[in-house]
Amino acid sequence: MTDQQYWERHARKYDVSLRVLGKPLPRMLELTREAVSGCNKVLEVAAGTGLVTTVLAQSASSVVATDYAASMVAMLDDLVQKENLRNVTCLQADLYALDFEPGSFDAVVAANVLHLVPDFPKAVAALRRMLKAGGRLVVPTFCHDETKLSWIVSRALAVTGFPGKRRFTSRSLVSSLEQAGLRIGKSELLPGLIPICYVEGSF
Repeated sequence: MTDQQYWERHARKYDVSLRVLGKPLPRMLELTREAVSGCNKVLEVAAGTGLVTTVLAQSASSVVATDYAASMVAMLDDLVQKENLRNVTCLQADLYALDFEPGSFDAVVAANVLHLVPDFPKAVAALRRMLKAGGRLVVPTFCHDETKLSWIVSRALAVTGFPGKRRFTSRSLVSSLEQAGLRIGKSELLPGLIPICYVEGSF
C-alpha cells in the first residue's frame, strides 16, 4: 500500500485518531491562530479533514487548504460548506508539486506532516517557494521519540502500517528545520501521548 492509499483508506478514521492524540491540539491551534492573524493569503498543506483550516479561516483573509488524498479533500470540502467558510478554497495537491505562483502566500501552514514526508529537505524547500519574502512558515509536528511513552506508541503505530518516515524529538525537529534554512521565531513543546513541537519561522 502506498502512503497516499493509506490516507485515502483512513480518512474516515482520521478524526478518531486525533481524539486519541488530541491533548496538544488546543494549544497548537491557539499558536497557529496567532501566527496567521492578519495575514492576507495563507496556504495550508496536508489539511486533512479541516481541524486547522477552521482556525485559519477565522484569522486570515483567504485560505487555500490542500491535501493529496482525494477522500480527505472531500471531507474537508464538506466541513468548509457546513461551516460556511467563504474565504477557504479546497484543492487536491501534492506538497512536492504545489501549482501556485512562487512567493504567493504570506504564511504557509503544514501541521503534523513533516514526520510523514519521504524527502524532508525537498518538502521544506517546496513550502519555502510558496512564501513571500519574510513570510511565515508554521510547522507543528508530532515528535514520536520525545518521551519513552511516545517511543512505545510510535512503534505500535508502525505495526498497523502507519506511514511515518522519521521520529523526531523537539530538538531534532528544530535542528533539521534550521539546517533547511528556517530562522526559528518561536518553538514550544506541547505535551501529549505523542507530543507536538510547535515551530514557526521565516527564511
